[in-house]
Amino acid sequence: MTDSPQKSHKPATKAVTSGRRSEWTGAVVNPPVWRASTHLYESVADLRSGSSANQDGQFFYGRRGSPTQWSLAEALTEMEPGAAGTMLYPSGVAAIACALLAVLKPGDEVLLTDSSYDPSRSYADAFLKRMGVTARYYDPQIGADVATLFSDKTKAILLESPGSLTFEVQDVPAICKASKDAGIVSLLDNTWATSRYFPAITHGVDISIVAATKYIVGHSDVMMGAATTHEKYWTRLRRTAQQLGQVVSPDDAYLAARGLRTLEVRLKQHEQSALAIAHWLKERPEVGKVLHPALPDCPGHEIWKRDFDGSSGLFSFVLSNGDEQSRAVFIDALTFFGIGYSWGGFESLALPVDPGKYRTATDWTMKGALVRLNIGLEDPDDLIADLAKAFEHYNNVLL
Repeated sequence: MTDSPQKSHKPATKAVTSGRRSEWTGAVVNPPVWRASTHLYESVADLRSGSSANQDGQFFYGRRGSPTQWSLAEALTEMEPGAAGTMLYPSGVAAIACALLAVLKPGDEVLLTDSSYDPSRSYADAFLKRMGVTARYYDPQIGADVATLFSDKTKAILLESPGSLTFEVQDVPAICKASKDAGIVSLLDNTWATSRYFPAITHGVDISIVAATKYIVGHSDVMMGAATTHEKYWTRLRRTAQQLGQVVSPDDAYLAARGLRTLEVRLKQHEQSALAIAHWLKERPEVGKVLHPALPDCPGHEIWKRDFDGSSGLFSFVLSNGDEQSRAVFIDALTFFGIGYSWGGFESLALPVDPGKYRTATDWTMKGALVRLNIGLEDPDDLIADLAKAFEHYNNVLL
């Protein structure tokens, strides 16, 4: 294998080949795990030179990484057309927090979608508030009209599309254009689709963020986040992460890179199985609504159809007559679906979610109890049989 430019390669090929420079891999397929805190220099002059350089590929100190981390960061950058670089963080929340800190200062205001991931809201409402940044929330389906919410203090907007509980798909290009016209930085939590199904920077996003814990790693054994940006914000993003001491272990970077190599086939299976199960759920009399962006009646479906290259394995559905107790009976009766946070791994998960208590800009009016499913890599027929059994328990409670 020889090193070659990645720009013309298709996404599946990039996922396999990106970040595998010969100077980092040598004669082996994967970059080895470089465990090191101290990097040694040949001389004082060499040390002085190393401290002035600040880019991946330049040894300095373990906090700035080694070929293991550099390889993964480069691969994620290659996966995002138009990107200048990627920073790695020890979790998705850390990536969101540090990216916002890179573009905000005391006195600023940030807008967040009302469908935001709860830790994003908590960070904005608590930590950013303490540092003098005001957070306001907007309707996820506002589109270009978001410009009516901008003030002189608005400096950043955090999107999440689709929302990870209620799955509204936002008009990201329209919102980002309005933001750019107003000099506002746009950040997107792109964990659901990844750059594979939604190349965010191509659609106008300034900083694309993923919880790599999910689909990039794919095996529920590593916590990691990543933020990728274009040239304008790259230096600011990098310096902020370094000033905050953000670093991921080489062992975790190795596992994340290994997960990335199979992203294409895993996402396709997640998508195929989730769609089969979503369509099956739509026919169940107990289900009032299935919130899956690829289904025509999901809010923002037409935008998903226009902008996305696929769908992943996470969606929700409403038990139309359900309450807290009957929903718990339903979830507890499942065998193949674990009960736990996160998603994107090979195992299926079920989680009770209550979006209404988090909303501040919009009301959650849908009646019934919401269940979020992560569809893993099990046979979908077995998952459907498992859900059917759980519906039997659920119906017995309602009798």
